[in-house]
Amino acid sequence: MTILRNIIFHYHFFKNAGTSIDVFLKRNFPGQWASREFSPGPYAININEYGSWIQQEQETIAFSSHTAMLPPPDMEGLQIFPIVFFRHPIDRIASAYAFERTQGAETHGSVLARQTNLKGYIEAQLAGGKYSQCRNFHISRLVHMFKDKPGNPADLAMATVDSLPFVGLVEEFDQSMSRLIGWLNPHFPTIKKITVTRNVSRDHSLSLDQKLEQIHAEIGPDCYRKLLDANADDVALFNFIKQKYA
Repeated sequence: MTILRNIIFHYHFFKNAGTSIDVFLKRNFPGQWASREFSPGPYAININEYGSWIQQEQETIAFSSHTAMLPPPDMEGLQIFPIVFFRHPIDRIASAYAFERTQGAETHGSVLARQTNLKGYIEAQLAGGKYSQCRNFHISRLVHMFKDKPGNPADLAMATVDSLPFVGLVEEFDQSMSRLIGWLNPHFPTIKKITVTRNVSRDHSLSLDQKLEQIHAEIGPDCYRKLLDANADDVALFNFIKQKYA
């Protein structure tokens, strides 16, 4: 296939440094960045919707969406460079709570966060169904890549991580950005590193272990154990990605 156009698509996973990535893209491609949200399903409609959006935005180089599903649409003459960032799932949940508590929105999560503490937020979210902000969130976003193949969601998500050309890690943000720029630079020669930290909901100076200890103390051992059990696949996937950065 002859490549006529290269674009970057940021699959913006909530509270995974996505605002910082969007600022990075906007500053590298001023006037050529766009963001939009799409139907959460069915899968085929979601892919078609944002594929049509890409075709309509002929002058846009970098795209971002919280709700676009993987894999990228396969379109003649178009090469899509997908950006995905991963974060330790327990730390991400605490960050989601802190953000939604002060967000001022009327979404379910924001209203819930304002009405209760972190423990109450987690318990209510865990009671809410198979996937939620507090139950294998990353698996739910990655499993669609191989939706037509047999296998459990954790294995399919692992296969997705293996197949993606780039997966960033929030806990290794600087190294991730260096890798990202190295991957994109041959196709986008003007791209450069821009130091940004936006939309940080919790203490950025603490180590991951310190953050997890803080969460454990705040919600108590029983709730923390339930949270780990509900996110066992996400934790395993985090450790798998972290090994790639070791």
